[in-house]
Amino acid sequence: MILVTGGTGFLGSHLLRKLVNAGQPVRALYRKEIPQQVADIKQKIEWVQGDVLDVCVLEDVMQGIEKVYHCAGVVSFRPGDHQQLMKVNVEGTANVVNMSIDAGVKKLLHVSSTAALGRAKVDGILDESAEWREGKGNSKYGVSKYLAEMEVWRGKAEGLDVAIVNPSIILGAGYWEDSSGMLIKNAWKEFPYYTEGINGFTDVRDVAEAMFRLMESDITGERFVLTTDNWKYHDLFLEMAKQLGKKPPHIAVKPWMAEIVWRIEAVKSKISGKKALLTKETARTAQTKVYYSNKKILEALPGFSFRPLQTAIADMCQEFLEEKRRQS
Repeated sequence: MILVTGGTGFLGSHLLRKLVNAGQPVRALYRKEIPQQVADIKQKIEWVQGDVLDVCVLEDVMQGIEKVYHCAGVVSFRPGDHQQLMKVNVEGTANVVNMSIDAGVKKLLHVSSTAALGRAKVDGILDESAEWREGKGNSKYGVSKYLAEMEVWRGKAEGLDVAIVNPSIILGAGYWEDSSGMLIKNAWKEFPYYTEGINGFTDVRDVAEAMFRLMESDITGERFVLTTDNWKYHDLFLEMAKQLGKKPPHIAVKPWMAEIVWRIEAVKSKISGKKALLTKETARTAQTKVYYSNKKILEALPGFSFRPLQTAIADMCQEFLEEKRRQS
């Protein structure tokens, strides 16, 4: 039996589909409700209500489990979410590690992030050998994912077989109000602004496939960057606009402009109570040029490859358009 935490989230739901299609018995945690995105495979999964902060639930759900995919986590760059990031991403991971050890789990695969590689004084291309360095370039989210990795390595020291994946920005369909779905919505609305930043991007289906292959392999005690390619944000939005038949962004946002906008958004958020569209961290990240290497995962998994980003974006946009047609 396999346990998936965070199975109702963006990546977790795609992983569940991969596992079900592979004919593997799956148990999954859900907090409030099972989303529509997994409705067609819902009956093929053993669902348990609870979360990674409840050690009693974790103790029960771990019974009979041999492999654990730990996908649960909070992704946020809003200042007010720092405590939740530390609680769920760090304490929650510690709980999963501890209960996995107690239950005699054979292998734990933890979903981290390229943010956990650190961005302080970045030079050249980042890979799995990158050493964490404290600095203002690291987001609160990145700090929480780095500390979560420390809990996983502690588990390894206590005898648990582990592996870690560090995905870059994940693209995929189905969750249009979160994650990369917001990028598509901006392109659909013909958002006119773009930044000069560069980041790694990858398809959610490829992340799920790489995770599955790593779990089934004999590889332990390693972490792997999962990224397809390094693209300019401008090029990403150009491709999305092209696939959606929309006007592409055409106004470059200079760093000084971004600094003004996130401050305005912060004030508006305090007054309205609504979440800011842009925060200090997201404004500065969008201007940063970061490059990642996928060499290690391609060498570790013979036969595995990433689909081109153009294909990932085309598929994502097609599903978005189909969703729009269904709603009209």
